[in-house]
Amino acid sequence: MPSDIVIIEDDGIMREALAEWLLGAGYSVRTAAYGAAGLAAVETAVPALVVTDIYMPDMSGSMVIAELKQRHPAMPIIAISGLFSSGYGMNADTAVALGAARALAKPFKRGELLAAVAELVGSPAA
Repeated sequence: MPSDIVIIEDDGIMREALAEWLLGAGYSVRTAAYGAAGLAAVETAVPALVVTDIYMPDMSGSMVIAELKQRHPAMPIIAISGLFSSGYGMNADTAVALGAARALAKPFKRGELLAAVAELVGSPAA
């Protein structure tokens, strides 16, 4: 069975693009539009990895990271945000300090995401 990944992203277009990239690479993907729904998805079936946006309406990605690290300390998390490089709000270093294994600034390329995922959980099982 392919590595299971949960994507938590409030932007529907971005969420679908990430899912397509990961599905196309052979990973199993579940998506959630908001932080609370993402946490519920993780508790339903613990994934190999979580990709979470930082700025979402219901709860911030930093809160999602903190909850995930409390419940599943070894779970790798990739934090993503369009504001990491803007000088506004949380930066990538802060996301990593909170427990994210990697932080990617939007817009990033498909290859960047797939390389980070493969590094953290390996290539999908055939």
